[in-house]
Amino acid sequence: MTILTIGRDSTRHGRLRRHLLSSCIMMSCGILMTTGHALAARSDQQPSPRKAKEVVSGSSASHRPTTSQNKQPPQNEELSVTAQHHNSGGGLLVRQTAPVSVSEVSRAYISKQVPTVSPTQLIASLPGVQAGNEGPLNTETETMHIRGLDQTQIGFLFEGVPVSDAFSYAPWASSMVDNENIASVKVTQGSVDLSAPLYNADGAIVSMQEIRPSDKFGGSVDFAGGTHSLQKQFIRLNSGEIGHSDVRAFASFSHSAGNLWRGMGNIERYHIDANLEKRWSKNSSSDIVFGYTTSHQNIYRNPSLAQWNQYGSSFNYDGKYKAGDSNYYAINERFTNVVFGAIHNDFALGNGLTLHVEPYTTFQSGPNNYGSTIPISGGYIGTQQYDHLDGYAAQSGTVTVESVHPWRQNTSGFTTNLNWKTKHNSLSVFYWYSYGGHTEYQDQYPLSATGSWNYGEKYLTANGMRVTGYQENTRQQVNAIGIDDKVILLGGRLVLDAGFKASMASVTSTENLPGASPYKAGKNYFEPTPQFLASYNITKSDQVYMNATTSYRLPAGWSPYVQQFSMTSPKPSSQPTSNLNAEYFIGEEVGFRHNGPVNFSAAWFHYNLTNHQISSSSYLPGTSVLISTPISAGGEEAWGFQGEIGTRPWHHISAYASGQYLNTTIGNNVNAGTDYLPTKGKEEPGSPKWSGAIGLTYDDGTYFSNFNLRYQGKQYSTLMNDQKIPGYFTADLNIGRTLPSFHTHVRPRIMLNLVNMGGVNYLSSINGFGMTAVTQKGLQGNTVHASTPTYVVGSAFTAMVSLSADF
Repeated sequence: MTILTIGRDSTRHGRLRRHLLSSCIMMSCGILMTTGHALAARSDQQPSPRKAKEVVSGSSASHRPTTSQNKQPPQNEELSVTAQHHNSGGGLLVRQTAPVSVSEVSRAYISKQVPTVSPTQLIASLPGVQAGNEGPLNTETETMHIRGLDQTQIGFLFEGVPVSDAFSYAPWASSMVDNENIASVKVTQGSVDLSAPLYNADGAIVSMQEIRPSDKFGGSVDFAGGTHSLQKQFIRLNSGEIGHSDVRAFASFSHSAGNLWRGMGNIERYHIDANLEKRWSKNSSSDIVFGYTTSHQNIYRNPSLAQWNQYGSSFNYDGKYKAGDSNYYAINERFTNVVFGAIHNDFALGNGLTLHVEPYTTFQSGPNNYGSTIPISGGYIGTQQYDHLDGYAAQSGTVTVESVHPWRQNTSGFTTNLNWKTKHNSLSVFYWYSYGGHTEYQDQYPLSATGSWNYGEKYLTANGMRVTGYQENTRQQVNAIGIDDKVILLGGRLVLDAGFKASMASVTSTENLPGASPYKAGKNYFEPTPQFLASYNITKSDQVYMNATTSYRLPAGWSPYVQQFSMTSPKPSSQPTSNLNAEYFIGEEVGFRHNGPVNFSAAWFHYNLTNHQISSSSYLPGTSVLISTPISAGGEEAWGFQGEIGTRPWHHISAYASGQYLNTTIGNNVNAGTDYLPTKGKEEPGSPKWSGAIGLTYDDGTYFSNFNLRYQGKQYSTLMNDQKIPGYFTADLNIGRTLPSFHTHVRPRIMLNLVNMGGVNYLSSINGFGMTAVTQKGLQGNTVHASTPTYVVGSAFTAMVSLSADF
């Protein structure tokens, strides 16, 4: 895929913005002009029988993220507003029936939140979820944990398609869809559906569903602005039914921007969503889902605990350039380009047979840019030492550079599920295929005396070779096939569900640098994952369930397979891991749900991890270059309780509360390279014992407000539990009013959002884990040097006002 936004050419960047905006306007006008006559003729038509049936249903009928049952029904714009009055807990507690722990936020809750926050922030109040909130607008990947599992161990799905980075497993949720187009976000905290197309999810899935095109022509606009120069503009147009074709579509465009709230720099994002739906019959339909994002962000600098204690929230990259400064903010930036497409097909074949088929593809590209210093003479490319950099003969010292890391990857695949349903049985056979590739290297561009650079100059070479710390190429292929059988007994009160999936994966990485050993490495994986689930409806309002599930996670990225280097030493900066086995998860849950004026759910859970792999990151000394460092942590055991409670609206007020207790234990002494550390029995890093949230919502159809208070307990950042960040509280407040329509079809509203309204300065999560925070002797008497964990600084107070309208 062509890299659309690279370098620092403001003229080119401005031209890109104008072309993108004009293209969107032309596309929107084209939809309006080509469909306007047909829409006028059909404007008084009643919703189709399928639509009317689906709108009434408010329950989550299935835990399968890839089936049509989980897709949100087509809705008119007005239905998305009036439905808010019927959500338990202000839209934070949606009724579930699946025999697993599931929590969900609905459109009623999402519509009251800051329009620039990422989907991971929308689920921050759900039980067991820790979301590292770095800022009110973010285009980078984010840190989060669910029941002690980090973001690389959690599966992310959008419309049934995997949307995490296919190799690093970092979630790309904010690049997939605009908040205004999200119908719901569902979190499955302790299990992974067998048919989900995932190879990195241990025991949790975050699944996003998009709104459907409406039956009538209309749309939505949103203009928002706030502190830190925060802004967003959004427009969506719905075609309505085109003629009598049962085809509907929508397309949207958004632009958001802001300044970094700490330090110098800015963020900017452009995004397009589109959906074209064809309803073939009452239970058969096809959707083409499309998304596009291009964004730029100056990178936040992650502090160590000592740096945080000394500088607090003022710690970031330097605002002014000085000779030799690799921490200058303008050379630490990230460009992200994502194109996503899927064709979601569901067909009713008759006699209880249904078929789901969904091909998809995702293109992603960079680059990521960092500051670095390169030796002019005596440096290294791999293990090979060079005399001097080309063009720098008879010079010594170092040259400060913009270290540009171009990367690109493509992942394509398809999922298919054939289901046969009878009165008492439902049998599914499913298959998933995926193929992906990732390439990445480095180019070093010398900085001028003022800290500037451009792509017109030649990147640094030595003896004609590119000066780089890695030049890797990774290929991955996955085949998975499975079967699931569900039996319904006792008049529908008892449901037994058993299934099995076999996944076969092949990963190959090459490192094309002199002396790299190995040059080529990889592994073939075979991972069997059985599961058993059961639920029993005690009454129409009360349900108990239990399950025993398994899942797996392949090693993340290419660093577990091949080396990476710095330019200052022939010694690799990271070594392949000695254990390439997949991480394996075995979990059990027992839960209870009650639905009524007060909805309640609670669950006890337990899981074991073998071949536990921690994905950490650290800065190369003397640079701002982040490298991935895999840690083989052996085994882990965890158990705990979670619960959530929500009320239906009473005098327009609904309340919500959630909480979790989590106990984790490292199962063995971990190899730190030079020796073993006595980590057995320690707590898993990033796993607070206590976490919870309280929410309160008011909505009378004219005035509305939403308040959320969240708590996260202390978190260890090292396997030795000798460094931690304290627990913290944060609170958000959202208030608004629906404005008069003056007898038009326009329904405007105004909203004020206050994020971190107490202005708390806090470390929200851990960016880079460590073995031990202090140098000590290992179990065999050898010295183990201290690590330097790094942390994510939580977002500052932010105020934002938005004016929106549906029409």
